[in-house]
Amino acid sequence: MPEFAVPDELAQLLPDDGRHRVLEVAPPDGRLVAPDPSMTDSDDAAADRPVLWMSARPVDAEVWSAFRAQHSRSGLWPLLLSHDLSYGEDRPWADGELTYWPVAEIDRHDAAGFMAAEWASWAEEGDGDDQGFGLKHLEPFGRECPGLAAAPAMTRDPAEVADRFAEHMAARPAHLGLVAAERGADALTAMGWLGPVNHHETPPLSAMLRSWEDRFGVRVVSVGFDTLHLSVAAPPTTLPEALHVAAEHFVFCPDNVGQGHPDGTLRSYAERLIGASSWDFWWD
Repeated sequence: MPEFAVPDELAQLLPDDGRHRVLEVAPPDGRLVAPDPSMTDSDDAAADRPVLWMSARPVDAEVWSAFRAQHSRSGLWPLLLSHDLSYGEDRPWADGELTYWPVAEIDRHDAAGFMAAEWASWAEEGDGDDQGFGLKHLEPFGRECPGLAAAPAMTRDPAEVADRFAEHMAARPAHLGLVAAERGADALTAMGWLGPVNHHETPPLSAMLRSWEDRFGVRVVSVGFDTLHLSVAAPPTTLPEALHVAAEHFVFCPDNVGQGHPDGTLRSYAERLIGASSWDFWWD
């Protein structure tokens, strides 16, 4: 299939203005989205640039997969942009309810360090809780952070797993988003996504996602107002492995465990991670 230069509109997303970047499939109709100035307090001149391109209409999984396959040549990571109608059809994409972070901000964070700091914070909070609610979430590990889980054997192709998961996610209407990013983990920071804002800024979560991409073959497939959906090529296969991964999920998205599971324990949450080829997150 012949290659062609990235269109001028999409080239505006790229730091080198798209020089030497190519595509094999033309994007559907769409438009650029810049952060709402009221959401950004940066003096960086780049804060005025668009951070996202979104399609005018929903797309199917084949479109997502085509752009995923072209990522190394285009520099544009595809996302399925979901809409939660409880927040309004235009939020946060068409409204530009995004902010600006330089991608270099991710490099200031380390996955293991972030996990240790968050774990210590929960342990301290639990010490001040007469009912021990905060400590409940840390069992069976207790106050001592277990650290990052070991990387399992990679027996499946992460790209193939991601394409299959995209078929599942595209069953509900989702627009295509394109973000200038070297990897999917960076796309959330590059686009200024604010989904976890009640708990974290996005750059440290991108650092965790980089680690998950490397260890578990995770790929960022779909994102919503306050939701994130990942494909997983190398999930945990035993309960002890899953417990270790569940601990990482807890610091990444406490609501997944504390509010998204019946008894709010890592053990019960971990049971559903065994062999799971996707991870879903929701922040209150």
